[in-house]
Amino acid sequence: MRVALVTGAGRGIGRAIARRLSAEGCRVALVARNREQLDETAAECAGQVHVIPADVTDADAAERVHGEVEQRWGPVEILVANAGAGHSARLERTTDADWQRMLDLNLTAPFRFVRRSVPSMRAAGWGRIVVMASTAARLGEPYIAAYTASKHGVLGLVRAAAAELARTGVTVNAVCPGYVDTPMTEQTIATIVATTGRSAAEARETLARKQPIGRLIQPDEVAEAVWFCVRSGAVTGQAIQVDGGAEQ
Repeated sequence: MRVALVTGAGRGIGRAIARRLSAEGCRVALVARNREQLDETAAECAGQVHVIPADVTDADAAERVHGEVEQRWGPVEILVANAGAGHSARLERTTDADWQRMLDLNLTAPFRFVRRSVPSMRAAGWGRIVVMASTAARLGEPYIAAYTASKHGVLGLVRAAAAELARTGVTVNAVCPGYVDTPMTEQTIATIVATTGRSAAEARETLARKQPIGRLIQPDEVAEAVWFCVRSGAVTGQAIQVDGGAEQ
């Protein structure tokens, strides 16, 4: 029974990933800031779970979380660094604080969790690391400079780590969703409504049309891509697109 750790497990994509890993027989440590949301995720999981409230941007979070998992079940074998957030603003309205927040959450926190996972995975000769990136890790769009920079950075981290660990039995991949039907996308819709005067339905349709399939991606579809990365020992250093065909 593999030991998995999922950050950002309280809702949305993270919750779907936790459900999928649990259904596949993994023990799953659930990490997020909101204890109530974590408990809701735990109730939807099929097997053994352990709830660990934590802010992944804290400098000691990776050490504390991994230590708690190791004490309970042993070393983390599957890491899914999913916690993240977005930010939208014109370049000249993006503050230093906005910029730093995106880097701290979307790039530095995954780096710390990956770094903490590697020694035990390397020693065991097996490990799976999946980092949640975005289509913004590969493309640039207006008004999301800080978010895009952080996601480009995390894809670079994934590729470098995969190259370094290629002969160890440890794989490292990024999953790059388009617009997913999650609370984070609801925030994007609210921003569009506030800045353009469109209705929420119109804003949602605009995002849905960005995918050639004409709809938002479902969280379970992203979780399926994560599970593919876990199952495969030959796929590493990749950016797995889950974008409805947006990038060919």
